[in-house]
Amino acid sequence: MAEKIIDIMDICEATDNRHLLWFRKLLDKHFEGIIAHATFRITSGKVEGINQKIKTLRRHGYGYPDDEYFFLKLFDASRTSYERNPKSHRFYD
Repeated sequence: MAEKIIDIMDICEATDNRHLLWFRKLLDKHFEGIIAHATFRITSGKVEGINQKIKTLRRHGYGYPDDEYFFLKLFDASRTSYERNPKSHRFYD
């Protein structure tokens, strides 16, 4: 896999096209992450989701009495299910 990506990077560099040179730089910056994802199938999606919940909870609650209460709110928010696009009305048959 790494050899194929390096070949693509070499082709991009040989063309002297600014868009392909930008793509080569992008591949070079993220090379280790691309190889790690291809090898182990691990993403940072869950961690990013948790970070987003923390930011949202911090924004919604202006001031919590102490850190323990904030962590309790965080644990509670992580247990509740999240529906991305909830329906506005429920229809019954």
